[in-house]
Amino acid sequence: MTAHEIIDIIESVAPLRQQEGWDNSGLQVGSRETKVARVLLCTDVSDAIVEEAVAKHCQMIISHHPLLFHGLKRIEGVTRQERCVISAVKAGIVIYSSHTAMDSYLHGVSGKMADKIGISNYKILSPTSEDAGLGVIGNLPAPITVEQMLQLLSSEFQTEFIRYVVRDRADNLIHKVALCGGAGAEFMEEAIAQNADAYVTADCKYHEFQAVDGRINMFSIGHFESEQFTKEIFRDLLAGSPVECLFAENDCNFIKIYNK
Repeated sequence: MTAHEIIDIIESVAPLRQQEGWDNSGLQVGSRETKVARVLLCTDVSDAIVEEAVAKHCQMIISHHPLLFHGLKRIEGVTRQERCVISAVKAGIVIYSSHTAMDSYLHGVSGKMADKIGISNYKILSPTSEDAGLGVIGNLPAPITVEQMLQLLSSEFQTEFIRYVVRDRADNLIHKVALCGGAGAEFMEEAIAQNADAYVTADCKYHEFQAVDGRINMFSIGHFESEQFTKEIFRDLLAGSPVECLFAENDCNFIKIYNK
């Protein structure tokens, strides 16, 4: 199977026309004609990821975040991006990233978040076209408390660090939930407008939490934590192909948290 054929499968649900204007989704390094038998799946491309791909005899890396956001004026091996490009080219490894194209797919990043906490009847939160947009919204199987929601998020997204604010009402049960992978605080007002009891996203700033003003329960679970399961989306898309998909062992949140 060629890299081109693999890319076609991914772009059948996450075409590059759906990516944000500032993004650089798509082929990052290598030839589309490369023959691929084994793929390494990850969230971010790093030196360790490329080394793992080489060690495991993978011909292709598929990541969520693009390795290259901006053009490189020189490739000396000084920065992470430069080193990864050099190593991948030397090894003949193709690198492809989906990012906001996959964010805009109903069953993409945000849809996978919803799946993880038991929401199956979700729809797009902020549509950009008839069948694409950012975030999702739907109902939990049954209402839960804020404390139960925290436990659910901590368990499913494998994190012990959740920043949150609570809604200003006595009967504060959570049933309808909006979710957006990555930095999605900008869609908080849309979640409120659609009567969500809770909004789950990442990278919320102090004043964005303050702007909630008691109108919704908002949870910030961490950027990597919200997008780490994109690997499962890639794996499932390629399940019917002859390509072997491996989850990268070195795919982890590089940000450390001190918890006294």
